Amino acid sequence: MPGAILNHGPTSTKDLGRKRAQSQASDLAKLVMSSNLPPPSTAASSTASSPKISADGENNSQPIKHVDGLLPPPALANGSLATALNSLGEIIKRDRIAFDSPFALSNASTAPGSPRIPPVRQNSGTQTPRVRPHATTLNIPGMTRSKVSPDGRIAPRDVAAKLVIIMVGLPARGKSYLTKKIQRYLSWQQHNSRIFNVGNRRRIAAGVIHKPSSPHQLKKTETPEHTAATILLNGGHDKPDIDEPTKLDLDDTTQGNGEPIDQSAKFFDPNNEEAAKLREQVAIDTLDELLDYLLLQGGAVGILDATNSTVHRRQLIVEHVKAREPKLGILFIESICHDENLLEANMRLKLSGPDYRDKDPVKSLADFKARVKAYESAYVPLGEWEEKNDLQYIQMIDVGRKIVNHRLTGFLSGGIASYLTTFNLSPRQIWITRHGMSVDNQQLKLGGDSDLTEQGHYYGLALHRFITHKRKEWLVNQKNKIARATFPPQRGDHTPPYPELNKELDEKNFCVWTSMLKRSVQTAEYFDADDDYDVKAWEMLNELNAGIFEGMTYEQIAANYPEEYEKRRKDKLSYIYPGLGGEGYLQVISRLKDMVREIERITDHLLIIGHRSVCRVLMAYFMDLTRDDIADLDVPLGMLFAIEPKPYGIDFHAYQYDEENLWFTEVPNYKPQKTVNINN
Repeated sequence: MPGAILNHGPTSTKDLGRKRAQSQASDLAKLVMSSNLPPPSTAASSTASSPKISADGENNSQPIKHVDGLLPPPALANGSLATALNSLGEIIKRDRIAFDSPFALSNASTAPGSPRIPPVRQNSGTQTPRVRPHATTLNIPGMTRSKVSPDGRIAPRDVAAKLVIIMVGLPARGKSYLTKKIQRYLSWQQHNSRIFNVGNRRRIAAGVIHKPSSPHQLKKTETPEHTAATILLNGGHDKPDIDEPTKLDLDDTTQGNGEPIDQSAKFFDPNNEEAAKLREQVAIDTLDELLDYLLLQGGAVGILDATNSTVHRRQLIVEHVKAREPKLGILFIESICHDENLLEANMRLKLSGPDYRDKDPVKSLADFKARVKAYESAYVPLGEWEEKNDLQYIQMIDVGRKIVNHRLTGFLSGGIASYLTTFNLSPRQIWITRHGMSVDNQQLKLGGDSDLTEQGHYYGLALHRFITHKRKEWLVNQKNKIARATFPPQRGDHTPPYPELNKELDEKNFCVWTSMLKRSVQTAEYFDADDDYDVKAWEMLNELNAGIFEGMTYEQIAANYPEEYEKRRKDKLSYIYPGLGGEGYLQVISRLKDMVREIERITDHLLIIGHRSVCRVLMAYFMDLTRDDIADLDVPLGMLFAIEPKPYGIDFHAYQYDEENLWFTEVPNYKPQKTVNINN
C-alpha cells in the first residue's frame, strides 16, 4: 500500500491541483456573473482591456497589467481560471473596490520581494461625501485617531458631529453661568467651542456699550458676572467678553440724536415692535457669526446665549441653521428656576451687571422684575413644538435638581447631559497642590515611586496645619457674609451670597485625595491621622507615565534620545512618552474627566495632593486655560492653590510654602505663568 501511494503520488497531486483550479474558476465565475457585467472575453496574453473612469466621468479603455502573484501564469492564460480572474480585474478596476480573496491569496507569491500595492483613497459611493449625514462615534483628542482627524478632534467634514447649542429661559435663570461651564468643560477636553452672547451684542447695538475697534480692545469688566480669574501667560491677552459685531452698524441703532436706545423693561415688551425687530436682528446676526465659526473657522461647538423664550424665535433659529447647513446638530438647553433663593442670587447678579451697574438697586430691581414679566407674557418652555419636530433638548431645573432629556443624539449631546447632572452651588473650597519633596525630585528624575525626603514630610505637616486653620477661618467668614447680606443689595455690594440656606456649614466634610504613589500618600499622612479628614487614594491622580524614560533625567533624554527630546519640546501637549504605558497630557485629561465630574458633584471641601501634570490639567479646567498653556503652566513644588466656586465663577488664591515657619503665605495678585524651564 505505501508503494502504491508513492507510485501514484505525482499523478494524484496533479489531479488535486487541476480540481482546485477548476473549483476556484467556478467560484470566481459566479462572482463575475453576480456583478451584472457583460460576458468577459478570454485573454491570451498578460493584459486585458478594462474601462477606466476619468475625472469628468467618461470611460476610457486602458489595458491593465497583471500583478505578480495575483493573476495566473501564462501557462493557464487560456483556461477558465484566467477568464474569471481577468473579469475580476475588470471589476476591481472599474468600480475601484478593494478585493481580498482567499483564492488570490492562495496564488500569491510568497517571495520576500513581492510588491505590495497600498490602497488609494477613494469614494465607494455615488457622490463625494463632503459631509457626514449623521454624527459619528466618539472623538476624543489624544485617545482616538483617523486619517481625517489625526489629533482626534472633530474633523471639518464631520459636520453632523458638530453642535449648535441654543440656550432657552427667562432672565436670571443662570443661562450664562451654564454656558460658561459647558464651554469651559468642552474646551478643556480640546473641543473647539465658543460662546456667542446675544445680550452683549444687543447692548452694543443699542448704544449701552461702545463698539470696540478690535476684538482685543475691550477687556473683562470687573463685575461679579465676570470676576473669574484672568489668566495672563507670558504675553497672552485677556479674553474679550464681547466679540466685535460684524453685521450691525452702531449708527443705525441710536435714537437719531445719538442717544442710546432705552434699555428699560419697555424695550423687552413683546408689543414694542421696533425693539423686537432690533432684538431679532441682533439674534440672527449673532447666529450667523456662530455658524461661520463652525463651518469656516474649525469650530466644533457654538453656544447661542440668549433667552429664546418663544416658539417663534426658536423656529426662526432652527430654520436659519438648516438653511445654512442642514446636517448641523442642534441642541436646546433650557434653564428653569423655581427656587426662590436661587432666583434671589441670580437677580443680585443682574443688578450689578452691565444693564444696572452703578444705578439705584431698589429701582433697578423693580425694573428688572418688570423685564422678566415682559418675557413671561410670551414665554413658552421647551416641549411640544420641539418634540413634534424631533429636536433634541435638555431641561435643567433648579441647577440640576431635575433634568429632562429628549431625543439626545451624538456623543457631545450625551456628554453635556451627563456633565450637567454634576452641578451644584454648594459653598466650598477646592485646594490643589503637589506632594512634598521626594528623593527623585532631588535627583531630577522623572516619574518613579520614591519616598519623601525629610523636607517633604515637613511640607505635609505644614499643609495639615494651614488647611485646618483656613477651614475654620472659612466657616467664620461664610457665616458673617450671610448675616450681613441684604436684598436688594446695598449700592456697591457686588458679592451675591450662595443661593442656599447654608444649614450644613458646620457639618461640611473635608476630603483629601491623593494618588497611589508613595510621595503623594506620604504627604497626606497628617491628614490620615486626623479623624476630621477623609483621605482617599486615586489611581487616576497618578503622575503622567514617562514610559521608557521613567527614572531618567531630562539631560539624559536629551543626550540619548535627541529626536524624542525635540518632539516633546515642540509640542508638549500632544507628545506621548514612548514605551509601554507611556502617556501624554491628552491622556491625563481623558483619565481625569470622571474626576472633574466628581469634583463638580460633591458638596464637601476638597484637597488634592497630586503631581505636576495632574495639577496642570486640573488647574487648566478651573482656570479655563487654552490648549497652548496647559502643558507649560508653572506649578512648582511648594505652591498651594485655592479655588472657591461661586454662582458667577470662581475666587482664586495662591499661597507659597514658608519652610522656615512651616506655614503658607498668600501671593498677592498671583497670575499663573508659563514655566521658564523648558524641561518642566
